[in-house]
Amino acid sequence: MVSSAPVTLVGGGPVSGTALAAALRLAPRLVAADGGADRLLAAGHRPEAVIGDMDSISPGAREVLSDRLIEVSEQETTDFDKALRHIEAPLVLALGMRGGRLDHELAALSVLAARPDRPCVLLGEEYLACLCPPELRMDLPEGSELSLFPLAPCRCESDGLLWPTAGLDFAIGGRIGTSNAVTGPVWLKPDRPAMLLILPQVALEGLVRALPASPAWPSAAPAR
Repeated sequence: MVSSAPVTLVGGGPVSGTALAAALRLAPRLVAADGGADRLLAAGHRPEAVIGDMDSISPGAREVLSDRLIEVSEQETTDFDKALRHIEAPLVLALGMRGGRLDHELAALSVLAARPDRPCVLLGEEYLACLCPPELRMDLPEGSELSLFPLAPCRCESDGLLWPTAGLDFAIGGRIGTSNAVTGPVWLKPDRPAMLLILPQVALEGLVRALPASPAWPSAAPAR
């Protein structure tokens, strides 16, 4: 699926009406990842496409949306990965990928690292997360929470943070960058596609404005 506008992608996990409405205001094109089709139909929405291996979508939803199914039969990746790699858009806002389970959330974060060329924000009820692009500039209110978390060893230059990060080595099991705070206009420049950016939900609109204007990472994983 190719879109010149941002896309809202909904999975099978819990999604509140408030969160979905907020996403659609910013990313008006609507796509489901497999079982997310049932969740959208129940909420009165018809996605433009349903992408996945179709092992979670109900027979009823499959029949209603039969002309919109993009079936990806392999079982080596999650439906989130399947959907993200089949969407070409300036930005994807993904909901319902976490499902209230730690293993699902870790799998979703792994997809962000595997698909750095696909700008994507994972939305929760209180916090959002994305893979930091090669360079990001955005304005946030002074004192806003901002966390950085390395998905692999990396460095990240920065400005506008209470605790500067330039010259620091980050790694899981080593130094991480959580619980930082904003002191002015934020500038982030990681040295590789491995730094997760975590922000409060209220930062969504500012992040959506900033990400499409940022350079993109090249693809790190082969298409399947």
